[in-house]
Amino acid sequence: MLLTPLIAAGGDPIFPTTRSDLNPKDQKRVEAVTRPTTDFSKPEQFELMEGGAATSRAIVNGNAFSHFSANLTFEEEETFKLGNALFTKLWVSAPSSTQASDGLGPLFNARACQSCHLKDGRGHPPEGSADATSMFLRLARPARTDEEREAIADYRKLNFPDATYGEQLQDLAVPGLKSEGRMQISYEEIPVTLAGGEVVHLRKPAYSVAGLSHGPLESDVTVSPRVAPPMIGMGLIQAIHESDILAKADPDDRDGDGISGKPALVRDHRSGELKLGRFGYKAQNATIRDQSASAFAGDMGISTPDNPSSHGDCTKAEAECLAMPTGVQERLGPVEAPDPVMELVTFYSENLAVPARRDLADPTVLKGKQLFQQSGCIACHTPKFVTRRDAGNKAHAFQLIWPYSDFLLHDMGEGLADGQQVGVADGREWRTQPLWGIGLTETVNGHTFFLHDGRARNLTEAILWHGGEAQKARDAFAALSKDDRAALVKFLGSL
Repeated sequence: MLLTPLIAAGGDPIFPTTRSDLNPKDQKRVEAVTRPTTDFSKPEQFELMEGGAATSRAIVNGNAFSHFSANLTFEEEETFKLGNALFTKLWVSAPSSTQASDGLGPLFNARACQSCHLKDGRGHPPEGSADATSMFLRLARPARTDEEREAIADYRKLNFPDATYGEQLQDLAVPGLKSEGRMQISYEEIPVTLAGGEVVHLRKPAYSVAGLSHGPLESDVTVSPRVAPPMIGMGLIQAIHESDILAKADPDDRDGDGISGKPALVRDHRSGELKLGRFGYKAQNATIRDQSASAFAGDMGISTPDNPSSHGDCTKAEAECLAMPTGVQERLGPVEAPDPVMELVTFYSENLAVPARRDLADPTVLKGKQLFQQSGCIACHTPKFVTRRDAGNKAHAFQLIWPYSDFLLHDMGEGLADGQQVGVADGREWRTQPLWGIGLTETVNGHTFFLHDGRARNLTEAILWHGGEAQKARDAFAALSKDDRAALVKFLGSL
C-alpha cells in the first residue's frame, strides 16, 4: 500500500488497511482473481458477468440500464419496483391536491430523478435545443477566511456557495417565480492529428450564465458543468472494501509511475463520520443515500430527513423564493420526502443491474483489451474487484465485479480542469469514472456524449481529452495505428 495510512487523532487508522472480512485463504483467492490478465487469447473466467451474480442477462435494448440485480429476493424485487415508482414520479409545486407529490422547488432543475437519469442512463448537453434538463452548473467559491479553510481541512465543508444563487444554478422555477438564469455553452474546434495522419476535431467548451435574476455571481465563484451519470452498479461500488481502493492510492507518486491517485475523504451526511468518497464526479459522497439526498435537494428542491430545507437551494438573497409555499404536510412529517421515500429510492439506486458483456470473445475486442492494458489505461481504470463479504445487502456480497475504475481522484490536466475545489479534490482532479455499460450509451440514451460535461462526441474524443496523469496513456492511444485505435474503442464498446 503506497498511501500512508490515514491516522485519526487518537493514533488509530481511520480506515482499515487490510480486509478484515476475509480469511487468509479467501484473501489469496481475491488477490489471484483480481490480478490483471496476461492472456489475451480468450476471455477471462467470469468476465461475461460484469456485475457478478447481480448482472442482468436481459435482452439488450433501450431498457438495458433499468433492470434490477439478478440475485435479489422476490421481496426485494417488490422494494425495487416501489423505488422505481418514486424515482420516475413527477413532483409538483405546492400547494397541490396530490399532497404526497408536492413540494417541487421553488427553484429546480428537474421534476423527477428520471428526468436527468433518463432510462437510468447518461445525461447530455443541450445539443440543438433548449433542453438542459440532464445537465446543470455547480456554483462554488474557495475559502476566504481561516475559519473557512479550517472547515475544508476538517472535511466539514466541500466548498462555499454563491451568496445569491447558492450551490447550483436552477434554470426552472414554480409558477409565480423567476428562474435563476440559463446556462450558455460555446465551442471551439481543436484539431488533433493522430498516427497515420487521421485528424480528429475536439470541441473545447466555454460556459457562461445568461439572464441572471438577481445580478451577477460573486467574482470568485466558478461554474462547473455536470451531466447526469449512469446509475448502474452503484450498490456494488458501495460494497468495495475501503482497503482495496486505498491500496491503489499514491498521492505523492512514490513509485514514480506518474499516477498519483488520491482518496476523497468526506463526512457522512447523517452521522458526520469520516468516510471514503466514491460517488459523484469528484467523489464528494460516500454513500448512495448521501448522493440521492443531495440530488433531491439541489436538483428538485425536495426536502428529506438528511437535508430538511424545504426551500431547496434558495438563499437569503432570494426572498421571493423563500416566501413560496412548501410541500410539507403535518400528517406526513416535517419534510417533503420522508424516510420511506429515501429508503426506497436508495434501494432502487443500489440495485440497478450492470448488463452482461457483449462480444467479449471477438478477436478484435480481445486485441483492444490488450492495447487498453498496454497503453496504461488500467493504471486508473482498474478492471476488477471482489466486493466485501459483509456488504449490507447479500446481493452485493463477495462478488467479482468489473467496473474499470479505481474510484480515486486524479489530475486530468488543464484541458478538463473546471477550477472548482470540491473537498480534497482541486480544480484539475476528477474521480475515475467506471466504464461498465459505456458501450450501451447510444442504445439506452440515443447519444454518445461523454466526460463530465458531454464535450466528447464519441469514445475517441473522450480518450484524447485525457491529460495530466493520463497524458501518457492518451499519447499511447494517439500513437497506435488506425486499426489498433479502432480495436481499443471496440473493446470499450463491449463493456
